[in-house]
Amino acid sequence: MNKFGPLKIVYSDNFLLHDTGGGDHPESAARLDAIWATLRKGPLADNIQVLEPRKVDRDLLLSVHSEDYIFRFEEACLSGMGMLGHPDNRISYDSYEVALLSAGASQSGIDFLENIEASDRVFCCVRPPGHHSEESLALGFCFLNNVAIAARYWQRAYKRKRVFVLDFDAHHGNGIQEIFDEDPDVFYASIHEHPTFSFPGTGYEEDTGTGAGEGATMNIALPPGATDTEVIKAMEERVAGAIEDFQPDCIIAAAGFDAHEYDDMSGLAYSTRVYGHIGTHLAAWADFHCQGRLLSILEGGYNLDALGPSVEIYLGGLCLKVQ
Repeated sequence: MNKFGPLKIVYSDNFLLHDTGGGDHPESAARLDAIWATLRKGPLADNIQVLEPRKVDRDLLLSVHSEDYIFRFEEACLSGMGMLGHPDNRISYDSYEVALLSAGASQSGIDFLENIEASDRVFCCVRPPGHHSEESLALGFCFLNNVAIAARYWQRAYKRKRVFVLDFDAHHGNGIQEIFDEDPDVFYASIHEHPTFSFPGTGYEEDTGTGAGEGATMNIALPPGATDTEVIKAMEERVAGAIEDFQPDCIIAAAGFDAHEYDDMSGLAYSTRVYGHIGTHLAAWADFHCQGRLLSILEGGYNLDALGPSVEIYLGGLCLKVQ
């Protein structure tokens, strides 16, 4: 008997068209190829159904990013520029259109979750990633903030007012925090390497939101070398309490896998198996608090040998049937 439930993955081969210039750039199409190579031969293979993404709606895009920034991003791609603002942010002719599709993937995933009775799990297997992109700034391989756009869509299209975001990427999601800093209806919790040692240098524990959003941001900064013990403790002792207090209508996971011990993009040292624990915790919280309304969106993860197995065990944790 298959111990896993249904898994929907929002994906398109068009995500591979965002060209960052070859093997010297860590954010490459090979990342998605590595994930699928693992999933297709693993225990989840028979449970997967692919959902087609659609480009993000224009008004939704402008609820997160400034019109001037969107224009500059599109113009840079169409004019043949190789980067947007910084050499890390490599772009190609197709990058703008691919980013629109990546940002819109959450719309397909959320529509599915809102129109079924069973609590199927949904994972947006997308690139480019998004959690570093601010309202008017591309940063850290990110151009459009996929998670922020997903939160706004859930609020606008389905009136799910209170959105809880858990970001477990190794790096702080400065873009998500900036966009929702004064918003009391979106709780942003991030577990990341301490900003003293890690890009982008934001996400100190004393940053808890401003104005009406005071108290709706939680930064959990781990020291270099932190392992499974520290992240599980953070989940169980701090994130669980925040979710209980916030009582969300839905949960979004900014699912980054670059805290893995083999990934040299951070100094954290998680094992592959800890991502399964993260998945089971998120699934349990979503089922208890918000009728299974949980959307996961791929962020970082750059070691190609570790990325596929880490994503697979995370999705297995999400989909594990309760006995």
